[in-house]
Amino acid sequence: MNEVKKPQKPLLYYYGVVMLVLLLLNLFVMPWLAQREIREVDYNTFITMVENGEVARADVQTSENQILFTNEDNTVVYKTGMLPDPDLTQRLLDNEVDSYGQIIEETSPWVSLLFGWILPFALLYLFGQYMAKKMMDRAGGPNSMAFGLGRSNARVYVKSSEGIKFSDVAGEDEAKDSLREIVDYLHDPSKYREIGAKMPKGILLVGPPGTGKTLLAKAVAGEANVPFFSMSGSEFVEMFVGMGASKVRDLFDQAKQKAPCIVFIDEIDAIGKKRDGQLGGNDEREQTLNQLLTEMDGFEDNTGVIILAATNRPESLDPALTRPGRFDRRVPVELPDLKGREDILKVHARHIRTTGDIDWNRIARMAAGASGAELANIVNEAALRAVRSGRNAANEADLEESIEVVIAGYQKKNAILTDKEKCIVAYHEVGHALVAAMQTHSAPVQKITIIPRTSGALGYTMQVDEGEHYLMTKEEIENKIATFTGGRAAEEVVFGSITTGASNDIEQATKLARAMITRYGMTDDFDMVAMETVTNQYLGGDSSLSCSPETQARIDAAVVQTVKAQHQKALRILTENRRKLDEIAQFLYEKETITGDEFMEILNREELPAPEAQA
Repeated sequence: MNEVKKPQKPLLYYYGVVMLVLLLLNLFVMPWLAQREIREVDYNTFITMVENGEVARADVQTSENQILFTNEDNTVVYKTGMLPDPDLTQRLLDNEVDSYGQIIEETSPWVSLLFGWILPFALLYLFGQYMAKKMMDRAGGPNSMAFGLGRSNARVYVKSSEGIKFSDVAGEDEAKDSLREIVDYLHDPSKYREIGAKMPKGILLVGPPGTGKTLLAKAVAGEANVPFFSMSGSEFVEMFVGMGASKVRDLFDQAKQKAPCIVFIDEIDAIGKKRDGQLGGNDEREQTLNQLLTEMDGFEDNTGVIILAATNRPESLDPALTRPGRFDRRVPVELPDLKGREDILKVHARHIRTTGDIDWNRIARMAAGASGAELANIVNEAALRAVRSGRNAANEADLEESIEVVIAGYQKKNAILTDKEKCIVAYHEVGHALVAAMQTHSAPVQKITIIPRTSGALGYTMQVDEGEHYLMTKEEIENKIATFTGGRAAEEVVFGSITTGASNDIEQATKLARAMITRYGMTDDFDMVAMETVTNQYLGGDSSLSCSPETQARIDAAVVQTVKAQHQKALRILTENRRKLDEIAQFLYEKETITGDEFMEILNREELPAPEAQA
């Protein structure tokens, strides 16, 4: 998309030009005019002219060591140097020469008046007229706000030869299907009018950050080949009350003039938050929201103007904004599934050079939970790694390493663990992997490493599901909790002591156990009663308990009991498989990084007890 709105120079630029012109006039033009008629003579000539009555006026400048004088008609100015002459004053008096203690007027008074007063004021007047016209043009007419403060600064785009299309957006097939109808309407609205159907006035794109909401909006404009107005919600909020509402009016005025077109408001929650009345009726944000509601559902017909908006916090929007008749349609733009991640990786891989033997499905499975922006970053990191390695194409190993960079950061080359610490980390990570492998409903181990990362992790165990899962059973959650506790359990079994390396494991295990009880109803004590409210689901999910203090104490006890039970299960699994724990940990200690295949090959060298039955 190419932006067609020309950038406007700030007012300070024009003021600077005028001041520079005046400065040049004073520095160069005026001194040249002042000195162009001065004639320099010797002192004897000056005395002779005085005695002959040819001098009408003289100015003795002691500080400059010079004398300026005029002829008898005051038409020519002469200059001479001063010499010791005690009789000079008397000689001037005897010959009736007017003597002054200031510089003789060097130029014509008309010239001085023209360049000293008339010209500067004329320049300032013309500059003022020009700036008034510019400000009126910016403000949209003589009745608009002064200085263009109420003028919308939306960026206007038109379709270019390399415009964004739906083919450039992968992993969001459902969202694209919902938006294709809008494109069809913008191409041929008559067939909708014939049947009496009306297009939604507003479409709200909701989803986590980085899923491609803005990209989808641009793709709609690219497919429809119509003007695209793009503006952020924060740009409507001004210091002066009423300016935001004026910008909304101006934005819609521009859109109606270019209809059919698309108006895209990014992060609309900046102006569309719920009105609670705490700030009063004159709040700037509230007035802006009221004007937006009026424009979307007023008496005027906005035919041909489609409004797209994006937000990460749909629950914070005012109900009047999201009701039918305004934002009629909500399009979820969720994190991509397995096929979506694979398609997104392939789209971004078009822009880099890759080898032809990459298993994109495997890379997509390793990047479970990644957004479109993170997948784009993974592909770019793979290309950068290939360049650092001196290769001209990225391979599958580059993509695998880039996923680890996104998850855990770069390898810390200057972090040197002691032999004891390295041994503890090896047992810790193998503890996770062994507990996961010895349970049912656990994702296979993909990789184990004890190389420190910049995120602070001294090592990690990567598990990759074979497919995409949308539901988790109680047994699966309990097994994940047991896997999280496997690292600490291995330290207890082998060393009889514990370290600080399990802090993140403890946090994740506690979070899962609390969700089982307060949100998923997976406990006999509270049955199917919600004890927790989750807000900002697309921004990490802030949770708050909605129960009495007594119930909160019971919840805390249940969380402790759940985690403790799974910790005991992990201890039992590792104790029963102590020989395999030692063997795999020693192998990991020597190699520092092992694959899932190497882990399973050591684990299956001899018959092991059958996996534990589901709890």
